[in-house]
This record gives sequence, C-alpha cells and structure tokens, in this order.
Amino acid sequence: MADNGNGLHPRPRVTREEWIDLNGQWQFAYDDTDKGLDQRWQDDAGRFDRTITVPFPPESEMSGIGDTGYHPVLWYRRSFSASAAAGTRLLLHFGAVDYRASVWVNGNLVATHEGGHTPFFADITSSLASNGEQVVVVRAEDQPLDVTQPRGKQDWRPEPHDIWYDRTSGIWQAVWLEPVPDIYIDDFQLTPDIVAGSVKVEAILNRKLDGFFDIALTLKGERLAQQRIAISGDRFETVVMIPAAQNGVHRGHLYWVPDNPNLIEVSASLLDGTNQTVDTIKSYFGLRSVGIGNGRFLLNDKPIFVRSVLEQGFYPKSHLAAPSADALKQEVELIKALGFNAVRIHQKIEDPRFLYWADHLGLMVWGEIANAYEYNALAADRLTREWLSAVKRDRSHPCIVTWVPINESWGVTDIAQRQDQQDFATSLYHLTKAIDPTRPVISNDGWEHTISDIIGVHDYTQHKEQLVDRYGTLDAIDASLGEMRPARRRLLLRPEDQRDQPFMLTEFGGLSRHPETGDTWFGYATAQTDEDYLAMMKALFDAIYDSPDIAGYCYTQLTDTQQETNGLYDENRKPKLPVEAIRDIIMRPSKAVPTEALDIARQKALRVNFGQVT
Repeated sequence: MADNGNGLHPRPRVTREEWIDLNGQWQFAYDDTDKGLDQRWQDDAGRFDRTITVPFPPESEMSGIGDTGYHPVLWYRRSFSASAAAGTRLLLHFGAVDYRASVWVNGNLVATHEGGHTPFFADITSSLASNGEQVVVVRAEDQPLDVTQPRGKQDWRPEPHDIWYDRTSGIWQAVWLEPVPDIYIDDFQLTPDIVAGSVKVEAILNRKLDGFFDIALTLKGERLAQQRIAISGDRFETVVMIPAAQNGVHRGHLYWVPDNPNLIEVSASLLDGTNQTVDTIKSYFGLRSVGIGNGRFLLNDKPIFVRSVLEQGFYPKSHLAAPSADALKQEVELIKALGFNAVRIHQKIEDPRFLYWADHLGLMVWGEIANAYEYNALAADRLTREWLSAVKRDRSHPCIVTWVPINESWGVTDIAQRQDQQDFATSLYHLTKAIDPTRPVISNDGWEHTISDIIGVHDYTQHKEQLVDRYGTLDAIDASLGEMRPARRRLLLRPEDQRDQPFMLTEFGGLSRHPETGDTWFGYATAQTDEDYLAMMKALFDAIYDSPDIAGYCYTQLTDTQQETNGLYDENRKPKLPVEAIRDIIMRPSKAVPTEALDIARQKALRVNFGQVT
C-alpha cells in the first residue's frame, strides 16, 4: 500500500512509497513439548491446527485465541503472493516478536532474532519461489518463567498479581513487506543542532555506492534547504545548514515544542554516477534540543516543567499490542487532553506509530525498556543488546527527550551491595550516551541511582504534608536524598556525583477509585467518592507545584491496567472524572518554572480540544 503520512506505516519515521501489510489471519500452533524443530514444522502445513489474528498475542482476546496459560513455543504460518522485479529486493519486516524468533521463507531459514520489543528484518529475495506464491513460517519462543529475559510487566505467575499483567508472547507488532532497490538506505538518522541552525544526517547503505546523495528540507510547504554531496562507500555523514534557523530572531518559530510541534519534512535520494535515482525515502525531524541546567529540565535551552504521566501501554483485549493503528493516535490525544506535556512509557518499548503521533501532536516521551528480574551475565547481555537496539531505533524521534534503562533496581536487586550491578547500571548510562549524547539519561529511576542526569524519586505517600516536608525546599530535597529509604533503599549510591541535576518525582499518586464490584484490585490509596478522589489528587499536585525546586513529575498512571486500578482513565479509556477537572489540576503553574504561568494562560485562552473526551 502507498504511504500517505497517516500514521499507518509500521515504520513511519522513514518510509518508502510502497509497503505490503502481512497482518491478519495466520495459521498457528502451540508446541508445548518443543518438538517442532526436530520434526521440521517449518515444512509441514499439517501441524498448524488453528488460526490467529496477527499481530495480537495468543493470550489476548483479539488474537481469536485468548489462552493466557503457559505456552513457551509458538508457531505461525501464512502464504502470500509476492515477487521481486529485476533490480529490486524484497524485505520482510517484524516490528516485535517476544522473545526469540526464527523465520523461514519457503523452507529456508532467513532470520533469527532475540529481543521481544525490537524490530528485525530479512532480505528474502533469494528465497522467493518463481511462481510468486510464498510461505513464511515463524517460530517464537517466550519462556514464561525465565526472568533473565527483559519481561517488564509481563507476569511470571499463571495469573496477574499486584502490578504485573497477563503476558504478551510471540508476534505483537506489525509484519510487513517492503520492496527496495538493489542498493538502498538501510539506516537513516537525523540529529538537529539549534545553536548552529543545522541537522546532521547519518546514513548506512546495504552496499557500497559511488554516486550522490540529495536531500531537501521543507516546513509546511516552504523549502528550507537543499543539498547534494558525492558519496563513495556504504556509509556517510553530512551536515545540512538551515538558513532560516540561523536567524536569531526568527528561528524560534521553527522549533519543535509540545504546544507547536513543528516537523521539518525530509526527502532524501541516492543517485548513481549517471545521476539516475537509486533509492528515495521520506522522513522528518524536529528542530529542538533537550538538556539540563540549574536544576531544571531544558527544552530548546529554556526551562520547561515536566508534567508527565505513566503509561503502561496495555489494552484489555490486545495486551501490549495496540488494538489498531488509530488507537495509538488516540492514546496520545488522551494524554494531551488531560494537560500533560510528557509521558513515561513504562517497561515497554512502544510501537513506532505511537512515537509518530507524539512527534506530530507534541508530546515529550521518556523511553524505557522492559527489565529483567535476575542479574547474571546472560541477563546483562540480553538487556544491553535490546536496550541499545531500542536507542538506535528511536534516537531521531523529536518526542524522545529522556532515556531510562532501569526502573527501581529491577534486575539489579542487590545494586547497593554489589559493585558489578552498580557497574552495569553505570555502563548502561555511558553506552546510551555514547550512542546518543543529546539526551538526559537516568541510570536507575526511582532510587539507588549510580550516575543520572535527572534524579528521579518514586514516592507514593498520600499525604500532602509529607510531600511538602520532603521536597518543599532545596534543603528539604537534599536532606531527603540523604536520609529517605523508599522500599528500604537509598536514593543515591554515589552522592559525590551530585552536580545540580533536576530533581523530579518520577512516580507518585497511584490513586484508585474504589471499585463497585468485589474484583481483585490494586492501588496505592483509595477514594470512596468522586469528590474525595478529586480532593486527594489536588492535594498531592499542590504540594508539587508549590515547591520551587521540583523540576517535574510523572503521575501514576494514565489507565487502569487489569487489577491495577489507579488510572485516570479506566481500561477502556473512559475518564473517571470530568477531563476539565483533571486538566485544571494538571495545568496549574509551578513555582519551579515561574515563566510558564503566562504560557498556561495563553494555552487556556486558545484551548484546543485534543482527543474524543470532553
């Protein structure tokens, strides 16, 4: 199908004109005794005894199966019609398969991959049948009891408990085909520089090319820049100057900010030595910078108060898979509707289409990975490889403003006592910085920080007075960082590394409205009435906004998720209180960033209704 910029493309940041959707009905089989490889199920259509709707995990209702039991090995099969014209290749893409995948096309092994949240692809051209009728088979292995896998909120118990949910196994993001030329752009990254008024372009090709690279930048139909360079080899970098961004008075109108998320469109082409076009892609970027300074979070070198909400990215009928491409847009709209300017994706590497809409609608995103729950060499290797793959995938999205590789010492439980676990957390910080030096990184969000650019603390007290005592002044924050022991854990493992980083409450709240049924439920505190719920919420937020030294927060959480009923919306995305009542609390000016009071007043005057709620 053609890409028309509607957010349907499974890799929307870098697109070509055509792609072919392979989602839908596949043949399916469980392999509970793991005999499929020995019996070569990849060659035996008779082994597949049921159907499944891809990309929904078999544990979910939308898959058509809905079996939440332990099934460590899954097999998928489908046929499709495709061929590769002369001078072209055909790539088979998988957005995410949890956890380990093997892929065959017409009986030929074309790909293996480990990592349940990151994409992979195979060039299947040489495996295509000449008659155009193809068969793809996928074996997915997801061991439910293996806590060295980065599993995040996926429960290892048979039934969900506390803050862990039903599992998401096998294929759970899009499967698609992409026709490409013989020589094509394999990786394409864009890094803006607002001081220089430029963007750095990095490209990797699948093969060497002696020729040219053309790039054109436009904003809302206006040409901003155009450049051609000669290239020789399979990778290159260039810097494109943007004259309009070098005008110190005018350039602010080009910036990406949540209230005005300008996106500069990119058209890029490879040409051979005879000036014939070899490959063309479309992309975009936001002209923006993020950083820290004077205890504040900075967007485009100006302080911005971070109003974030925790997002589990879990849907009742499809689990970690979004029920539709449009649902990802709606999720961003729901967050914006409440007045938040940021979201922390929790224990999940989110579908790229969510990031596309965060880019386009103006929502800052904290990128995170599902953590393991055991520490050893295997767990460290698995998490590191998958995390770095995620950073590489998403580092050109303007919405991504912070990286969080570890949450609450998950997977490094003994970090306070063990030097190897401290070294691991610190190494993730530095490896992330090595790939992407442009964003803040938090080594271990919540507590037991080794080295972090933002000091994030998790505090679920339900008493305003305690929040004021702990964080109402800079002296109080300093004392709390040295004395507090949430979950009996120190906040800072290396207090000597403190360097005036921003302090944020990166998890707080967790209020639950008491359910009307007798179902099992979880919340950090419970309100019996809507009036109590609103008053309790307002008191917590007031304590934060009244502190001149809290640089931001992340409220727990956006939606109810199975038994964890502390969402602002229920699991079906219906608000528990009038949206305007919640928005009025969220949009209160903060004393930490006094200049934002004027911005908030202007936003209220121009009130834009995001989403479907009123």
